[in-house]
This record gives sequence, structure tokens and C-alpha cells, in this order.
Amino acid sequence: MFNKNIALEHLQQWNKNTIGDHLGIEYLEIGEDYIAARMPVDHRTHQPFGILHGGASVVLAETLGSLSSFLLLPDATKQQAVGLDINANHIRAVKSGWVYGKSTPIHVGRTTHVWEIRITNEENKLVCISRLTMAIINL
Repeated sequence: MFNKNIALEHLQQWNKNTIGDHLGIEYLEIGEDYIAARMPVDHRTHQPFGILHGGASVVLAETLGSLSSFLLLPDATKQQAVGLDINANHIRAVKSGWVYGKSTPIHVGRTTHVWEIRITNEENKLVCISRLTMAIINL
């Protein structure tokens, strides 16, 4: 499904000097129609009560979904994928360790893409579920 043959190391290089880099997001796997990554739950991603900040979960979700849409563009010099809408339901608190996100397509159209991003803890229990709509624009 993805149009680009890209190595995980290349994705990590794209992440340099971005919010994903600042929060410690690491790409783990690129499948035919999904991308998986992990993010640490530590001082960078905590809210004041010492648990994973919902906004950090949304950053992980939007990072995965945005990159997934980018990898579907036939020619990134002529089009760009930009976030149109995101929602997130925070299901379970996490105090430390890692959370894992995986983006999968719900809809891949000519002008919009919709992604489901499931974020789980180290025990594979659901922490957050997010839906991201991307607009595909011509440059």
C-alpha cells in the first residue's frame, strides 16, 4: 500500500529536531499498511500528576498518522498531507515505561485519509485510541 521503500533509520532522521524527537518517539516497524512506534513515559511526556499527558498521546497519534499519509502520496513534490481533524479517547493511565502506537487505515481517498491509531502500554492494554483525518492538498 505504501508507495515508498523507506528504512526505519530514515524515518528516525526525519524526526530530528521535531516534537517527536523531543518526546523520544522511536519508529519500530513499517508494514504494508501500518507504522508502529514507541514513546517513553517520563518527565518529557508526564502531566503534573505524574502520568502520561493526553497531549503526548495525541502527538504520537498524529506523528504516526501524518507519516502514514505521507508514505501514500504518489509524488510528495506535488502534494502534501496535512492534519484536518484528530480526536482521542484516553482509556488508561500510564506512569512509566513505554507506550506503543500503531496507525492503520480506515479510509484512503483522493483528498482525505482517515487513520486509526491505537496506543497500548507494555502489557498491550489499550491506553488511547485516536482517529486522525488528513487532508491531501496540491502544492
